[in-house]
Amino acid sequence: MAIKPQSTAHEIAYRLERQILDGSLAPEEKMPSERLLASRFGVSRAIVREALHELQGRGIIETLHGKGSFVSSMVAAPKEDSPLLELFAGHPRTLYDLLEVREQLEGQAAFLAAQRATQRDRYFITKAYENMTTSDPLTNARLDHAFHQAVVEASHNPVLVHVLSSLKNLMLMTVQASVANLNPREHFRDMINRQHKRIYKTVLAGQAKAAQRAAMAHVRYVNESMHTLEELEQGIIWVNCQPQETTPGN
Repeated sequence: MAIKPQSTAHEIAYRLERQILDGSLAPEEKMPSERLLASRFGVSRAIVREALHELQGRGIIETLHGKGSFVSSMVAAPKEDSPLLELFAGHPRTLYDLLEVREQLEGQAAFLAAQRATQRDRYFITKAYENMTTSDPLTNARLDHAFHQAVVEASHNPVLVHVLSSLKNLMLMTVQASVANLNPREHFRDMINRQHKRIYKTVLAGQAKAAQRAAMAHVRYVNESMHTLEELEQGIIWVNCQPQETTPGN
């Protein structure tokens, strides 16, 4: 939707802020080009450039030389050497606490995504789902996480999107634990595949309550299965549960 011709750079910056807040431009996502933004808003590239400089000056976007501008993570992710990550690394059983958090937040995200997903969101959810399901189930932790993240971003709840994005490394740890312990066992892997498919189908069908139940049931199943496995085998694999460094645009 074009903005009136006399729009100022500040007004363009405000509109871009709204897109970031509602999740249309997600944390760490690359910003559209100046030419595309100028066409979209019906203003000159000079005004767009000034608006981007304003956002950059306030830390809302960041520019990487040779790569472009990216939406900043509004809530900073813990550094790899932070006391928080040191605690998680030293006490890996706290991953169960993270799974409890995932169950609640991703359930709500799936509920909202089913209600609010745009055509663009559905495209990215479908792409993420297909990438995950056609990959090696024993090494697909990042693609598994990317599928869940695509659903979260389709919720268009800025608080939910930014909080979960800030916890990306910690949430990825829980997915790595699931892949390392459950995916090698066919009965666990088959159930998880069915659960992913259920989340995918209900979100795209706009079935909010069913999507919420599916997302919560999936994470709860992972939590309970890992507890069961730990009891049966007197231990589970934690070696792969290390946070990964992230950079804008990944």
